[in-house]
Amino acid sequence: MNEEQFDDIDLLEEGDEAGGDGQLYEHFRFSADAGQVAVRVDKFLLEHLPHSSRSRIQKAADAGMIFVNGKAVKSNYKVRPLDVVTMMMDRPRHDDTIVPEDIPLDVVYEDDVLMVVNKPAGMVVHPGCGNYKGTLVNAVAWHLRNMPSYDPNDPEVGLVHRIDKDTSGLLLVAKTPEAKSELGKQFYNKTTHRSYQALVWANFTDDNGTIEGNIARDPRDRLRMEVFSPTSDIGKPAVTHYRVVERFGYTTLVECVLETGRTHQIRAHMKHIGHPLFGDERYGGTEILRGERSASYKAFIQNCFKLCPRQALHAQTLGFVHPVTGRQMDFDSPLPADMAALLGKWRAFIAGTNRDTFEE
Repeated sequence: MNEEQFDDIDLLEEGDEAGGDGQLYEHFRFSADAGQVAVRVDKFLLEHLPHSSRSRIQKAADAGMIFVNGKAVKSNYKVRPLDVVTMMMDRPRHDDTIVPEDIPLDVVYEDDVLMVVNKPAGMVVHPGCGNYKGTLVNAVAWHLRNMPSYDPNDPEVGLVHRIDKDTSGLLLVAKTPEAKSELGKQFYNKTTHRSYQALVWANFTDDNGTIEGNIARDPRDRLRMEVFSPTSDIGKPAVTHYRVVERFGYTTLVECVLETGRTHQIRAHMKHIGHPLFGDERYGGTEILRGERSASYKAFIQNCFKLCPRQALHAQTLGFVHPVTGRQMDFDSPLPADMAALLGKWRAFIAGTNRDTFEE
């Protein structure tokens, strides 16, 4: 559901420009409570900056940007009760105010209190580290610039849910606090309907099924999510129902219906059951996981990746009850050109292939 901003600490990379004045600027400040158990400062900050990574925090410490009680410390410093830990950077913190931008917006439906938009793949939903402009909410802010009551920086209005940058499809926007509150309740109570089309690696034994497993951040790679047992205390419960739509032998087109809306839910769940999304680099979907060893097959797969250079995932349908009229609202978004071309290529492939050669 969420378009995560994974890096709380936006360290400069080689070739970037710092402020140049030698001054350090405070970005984060955390105070340890009176019962704080002694813990390394890098671990302490990792707990307070969940969208960062330990290596980035350690890099900041090595650069002299982590301070405790006003003094620079290394990452092995032990935080003690009432310590004040600050993260300093060599340029001011980025202003994340949402500014209207004249960006094309595919509006599927709109009325006085809400709108449904069709997001293209590659567009970030909300400004975050490294993506402060050109996002969907910047486009929405421009579209609603003449609506005095709509403030794009007010969290009580705007996007009701999110999808990942490289996922295409339908999103719901609330124009009023009342509409967002009511629609948010529907998502929380699981009364909305959302289905996705996904091309995944490998064939399925069954025509349909359900994946249940808690989802939490992968402790080995904080840019990914990991699936844990539903009986585990780790992560949040997540349920995905799937149905086979079309089989291509080495890949399968499935429809996924969400009961919950966790970060990377479909991507993580499909990876968990051995069916990573085709083209999903983060979850191993850009490896050739099924098929032939021939050079021609490898070339075919590489051409497929070029046709659809992202995870093959599309938020196709969206259903909810209108917060004012009480009327059921249902929307459908056709597959975008890249996914349509990808499926066409697979259909052509199996049409010329002996199905008995397909691996299970």
